[in-house]
Amino acid sequence: MIRRVARRCLRSTSHALLIAMTVSAIGSLSLAAEPATTDTTDWPVFRGSASAAGIARTNLPEEPELVWEFSVEKELGKDTSFDATAAIVNGVVYIGDMDSHFYALRLADGKLLWKVPSEAGFLAAAAVRDGRVFVGDNDGVFFCFDAATGEELWRHATDLPINSSANFYQDSVIVGSQDGTLHRFRRDDGTVLWKYLVPVEGGIQCSPTISEDFTFVAGCDAKLHVVNLADGKSERVVEIGGPALATPAARDGVAYCGTYRGEILAIDAGEGRIDWRYQHPRRRTEYRSSPAVTDDLVIFGGQNKLLEAIDRNSGEPVWSFRTRGRVDSSPVVVGSRVFVGSGDGRLYAVDLASGESVWDYDAGGGFYASAAVADRRLVIGNTDGVLYCFGEKPAK
Repeated sequence: MIRRVARRCLRSTSHALLIAMTVSAIGSLSLAAEPATTDTTDWPVFRGSASAAGIARTNLPEEPELVWEFSVEKELGKDTSFDATAAIVNGVVYIGDMDSHFYALRLADGKLLWKVPSEAGFLAAAAVRDGRVFVGDNDGVFFCFDAATGEELWRHATDLPINSSANFYQDSVIVGSQDGTLHRFRRDDGTVLWKYLVPVEGGIQCSPTISEDFTFVAGCDAKLHVVNLADGKSERVVEIGGPALATPAARDGVAYCGTYRGEILAIDAGEGRIDWRYQHPRRRTEYRSSPAVTDDLVIFGGQNKLLEAIDRNSGEPVWSFRTRGRVDSSPVVVGSRVFVGSGDGRLYAVDLASGESVWDYDAGGGFYASAAVADRRLVIGNTDGVLYCFGEKPAK
């Protein structure tokens, strides 16, 4: 029996608390562009980088082949799902399933290196840095594991499930919880450095996006929170017109996010100004997919079964690609293509310029998780509890 965790935002009735949290700082913020990437092709956090832009640092073959698959049912004899997105660091894939275990698998061949049992299961993607794995579970416990052995190094309990994937700032790790609290922990020992509260039911379900010394969090309170990472204080709160689950992407000081009211927004986080709003003219929908952002495009999936690209500067539509199922999976840009999973059970590659399908793979089970791409390999799990790795098969 697959154990599901609620993925919806519920509005709080505590109006006074919401007013207290929406006092914006005076003046403007200086938010830099996406920092230069390093030579690594790892995928250490949910959207590949601190700014959550969804851009791979490696390429894939023109016709990706299935290199290996890992099935929980075959491994453990259990029926479960991979709703979490994998992290990939130093040739190891880190991922938890919805019901039973957290795993470390070798990227080269899918060999199981270690696993940690869990009564709650995992919806959040792991984050990996300096030989440590950080991940929250569906009971609201945030863990730090040794990346080589799976040994638990420390844990911190929150009051509600953790859908949020962690991100990194200096010597600390940042993560949100459905209890409405954004936490900053010291990485080495789990010491709480500060907490920031979004007091509304459903709390924080997106991952914290980081740009320079600030983090962006789109909350179930229909606001984008800009938080100073040094002290955990609110710098600015921007009304976005609807609750949000999806992780914002940041580029050049602008945050891009989707809402449950069927809008994609470009928000100047420094000025607190919404530069543009986009709604599909006929097929308005909820957005649970986090956008990928390139120099020119914002690409996102919707529950209207579409993958869409809009102009990053104007918010005008450029192309759309129709699948046969909801697109809750977040797209990943790999070179000149966009890879995304759909609820129809297919993984698609779409041409970045035209929006035309150039490759697909029918996995049977639907995709809620997003792809992780590293070392010329793409890893993604589906609702049948199967983790797939695509790339170029090694020569025999």
